[in-house]
Amino acid sequence: MVSPKYHIFICTSCRINGVQKGFCFSKDSVDIVQKFMEEVNDRDLSSDVMITNTGCFGICDKGPIAVVYPEGVWYGNLTEEDVETIMEQHIEGGEPVKELMI
Repeated sequence: MVSPKYHIFICTSCRINGVQKGFCFSKDSVDIVQKFMEEVNDRDLSSDVMITNTGCFGICDKGPIAVVYPEGVWYGNLTEEDVETIMEQHIEGGEPVKELMI
């Protein structure tokens, strides 16, 4: 069983039927998931960080949204550029990025 230090969930507006459509999807959340995956690989953190795309978190006006566990830190209005900041400051540095939190 995988036991990562961090598990990051990113809304991609995936519906129960598997179709992706909705606010986060329209704001390029799939690209954000890809960027997280690239950063994890580039930083050699694949044994420490798990990335999972999710369905709606229910607060679409704050999307795209990512939630980092085990702390339960919620980030909103994300862009691909924010991913590097989260990885550097929160995942590697241990300090949540306050200006991105919701």
